[in-house]
Amino acid sequence: MNHVADHDADHESVYDGLLGGDDSQWAFGTSFEDPLAGVDTTVPAGVDHAALATYCLMLGDDALIASHRLSEWCSRAPDLEDDIALANIALDLLGQARLLLARAAAADPAVVPALPEGSPVPPEDAVAFFRSPGEFRNVRLLEQPNGDFAVTVARLLLFSTWRLAVMQRLVDSRDTVVAAIAAKAVKEIAYHRDYAARWVVTLARGTDESRRRVVAGLATVWPLRWELDLDHPVEATLTEDGVAALPSAVAAEVDVVLDQVLGVAGLDLPPVKRVGPHGGQTGRDGDHTEQLGRLLGEMQVVAREHPRGRW
Repeated sequence: MNHVADHDADHESVYDGLLGGDDSQWAFGTSFEDPLAGVDTTVPAGVDHAALATYCLMLGDDALIASHRLSEWCSRAPDLEDDIALANIALDLLGQARLLLARAAAADPAVVPALPEGSPVPPEDAVAFFRSPGEFRNVRLLEQPNGDFAVTVARLLLFSTWRLAVMQRLVDSRDTVVAAIAAKAVKEIAYHRDYAARWVVTLARGTDESRRRVVAGLATVWPLRWELDLDHPVEATLTEDGVAALPSAVAAEVDVVLDQVLGVAGLDLPPVKRVGPHGGQTGRDGDHTEQLGRLLGEMQVVAREHPRGRW
């Protein structure tokens, strides 16, 4: 019995060491700290609260869905180093998503779904785990299945090139919270773009099989890249207010970078047509493919089953 008692005491001490007496690092329903704690979240004068919240949902949902897809590579990447690299990129994007979804909730609490009384779920988690597919504002490019590794790096190249150009402009946003999030994100996304570009070049210059796969990967993701370049009315309004960055304003810069990468790789632009808005609606409007519903079904199942859960 003494041995068992000693063992239990040792076991507890291990966890004590991990926690350090502070459980604030544990997410979802404990004493988890507000990611914007101590930050002035006052919406700039003249800026529409709902529009700012929607814009943050657009950028936050992009990051959240991209992060989830990349996390699906855990233990499945071509080698250990890339397994860790993809997981780290997923974590970077998850961190950006958390901040942006928290900013959306602070700007307009109406975006936070109603949960059962007593639920400890913080606003950013409620926004992530308790919205339906039609309430998500990510582009459809990011909700598509991963495909093989070449498809994933091709999509990451398109997304990170676009997102870096946008975030570099948001550093000067009139909304100081968005500006601060962008300043942190720029450093992370620069690495994401470099990682993806190096792999596209490596695959294109590798074997016949690796080149065939990256050519096919680009052809797979290219038709949906155009949604990133479309200006949404919310983006147009907030750009005039000095808060947002208009996608069409970064399109030429994005094309220059992509042309450089494809040029080094010796690849031509994929001969495929763009997939335009569906009935005039895009992912920014909540119009998604069936793939998002499947992704959310997996991502949200635990939270929805236990809305009062503590982890």
